[in-house]
Amino acid sequence: VHLVESGGGLVQPGGSRRLSCAASGFTFSNHYMAWVRQAPGKELESVSSISSGGSTTHYADSVKGRFTISRDNAKNTLYLDMNSLKTEDTAMYYCAKGDTFYYSHPPTARGQGTQVTVSL
Repeated sequence: VHLVESGGGLVQPGGSRRLSCAASGFTFSNHYMAWVRQAPGKELESVSSISSGGSTTHYADSVKGRFTISRDNAKNTLYLDMNSLKTEDTAMYYCAKGDTFYYSHPPTARGQGTQVTVSL
C-alpha cells in the first residue's frame, strides 16, 4: 500500500484548499478511503470517508458543510476540498485506506501526510 498526499500549505482563515492522495499497491476502486488529521497534542481524528464507488460519504461534525471528499477511481486518486477554513483545521492531514465495505478508525494504512496551516 502506497499513499502519497499533496496540496497542503499555508492558507488564511476563510480560505480554501484541495488535498489530493495518489494511491497504489492495492485495488483502489475496491476500498473505502478516508481523510484523517492530527493536530499537535491531539489524537488522530477521522475527518471524512467515502465508499469505494463514491456514492456514500461521511463527515465529522466539525467539517460538515465545509469539506467535500471525492475520488476518481480511474486515476486512483482521493481528494478533499476544504472551504471556509478555520484556525482549528490546522493539522497534518493523512489519506487512509479502509476496508471493502467500511472505514474503521484508526486506519491500518495511511500516507506520510501533508501539513495544512490556517493562519493570518
